Amino acid sequence: MKFLILALFVAGAYGCGLPTYPPVVTRVVGGEDVRAHSWPWQVSLQYLSGGSYYHTCGGTLIANQWVLTAAHCIGSRTYRVYIGKHDLTANNEAGSIAISPERIIVHENWDSYNIRNDIALIKLSTPVTFSNTITPACLPNSGEILDHGAPCYVAGWGRLWTGGPIADILQQALLPVVGHSTCTRPDWWGTLVTTNMICAGGDGELASCNGDSGGPLNCRNPDGSWDVHGIVSFGSSLGCNYPKKPSVFTRVSGYISWINNVMTSY
Repeated sequence: MKFLILALFVAGAYGCGLPTYPPVVTRVVGGEDVRAHSWPWQVSLQYLSGGSYYHTCGGTLIANQWVLTAAHCIGSRTYRVYIGKHDLTANNEAGSIAISPERIIVHENWDSYNIRNDIALIKLSTPVTFSNTITPACLPNSGEILDHGAPCYVAGWGRLWTGGPIADILQQALLPVVGHSTCTRPDWWGTLVTTNMICAGGDGELASCNGDSGGPLNCRNPDGSWDVHGIVSFGSSLGCNYPKKPSVFTRVSGYISWINNVMTSY
């Protein structure tokens, strides 16, 4: 009974989408260093090369043994998932842990040519213990569609500008949602964007960039918790922050049944 009570207390203390250190999101400004551990579900997906690991994509912790990322981030490399990170250059950063994948499941209908079903799940080799620096994001309701202009935040260690260096410190940027009817206009993304995608940004100043792929589009619920509504999928070849070419995300609410099926099957 004591163990049960303790387990319930721990689960309550670290519920999904509720950071111990809430993000500073009051300012409507450009990409900026985040408050340390304010996106405690953000992960760095890293690949092994020459005896060292290097950041390649982001990801989102959605359960103690599961990470959500983009299908296009996955190849034939050896990977590890770094959870609880803030500064990629810091060794043995307090509150962070690197875990190898047990299994990586790419969506069976992933289409790299047309960029469809850009979603994958990583099962960690060992469950992670939730803490002040590591908690999961909540998932949205199946089929949920965000309103045009909804304020969401992208986070990642991607390039600081087109062709620039990747960030050492985790960055965040406010990217308002662009409704499907706007994003599919011919001078925006046109028919490349489907209803299983979310567009956000497009003002020509703020955007996700290379290295942010796979990371979350974080949107706050009325109760203050955060859902991961999007997975960074693609942007414009003309530049990361090109006008009328908002960042495009895989719409997580369109894949809830797939996510649940994978997590119960493995």
